[in-house]
Amino acid sequence: MITGTHFNYYQICKRKLWLFANGINMEHTSDLVYEGKLIHETSYPQRSERYEELEIEGVKLDYYDARNKVIHEIKKSDKIETAHEWQLKYYIYVLERNGVDNVTGILEYPTLRQTAKVFLTNIDREKICEMEKDIAKIIADDNCPSVINAKICKQCSYYEFCYVTE
Repeated sequence: MITGTHFNYYQICKRKLWLFANGINMEHTSDLVYEGKLIHETSYPQRSERYEELEIEGVKLDYYDARNKVIHEIKKSDKIETAHEWQLKYYIYVLERNGVDNVTGILEYPTLRQTAKVFLTNIDREKICEMEKDIAKIIADDNCPSVINAKICKQCSYYEFCYVTE
């Protein structure tokens, strides 16, 4: 089952996607991941009273405004905004696939005091279908994808795993 995290990692690094999907999890050792969770939990303390948590097809929406059909997704930084957008678009897509129409999303960056509205287009829907197939193919492959040697790698929770030398 493909999740929003898979969709996010697919945008960032196919190796990270493969490792995560195949049970190699490093997020618990990352201070940056912990900081992101802390921001998520403390930025909008009243939100859990107003919005509901929704889990469907392996996708977990922490803040869903059912009345207005808006998904709120909180992120620490806008450094990889494209990945955040596609993750949120995937959430919208999953809700549509389950009969909930006219859903929109809001990406929220509390530390930057910025928000971005996210909508799903027909072109996005086609791309998501292609991405789902590619994600499933990557996850099922017996071989882990190569290291990407990108600037973002130094901030990744898998950095030591990928770049350790013996």
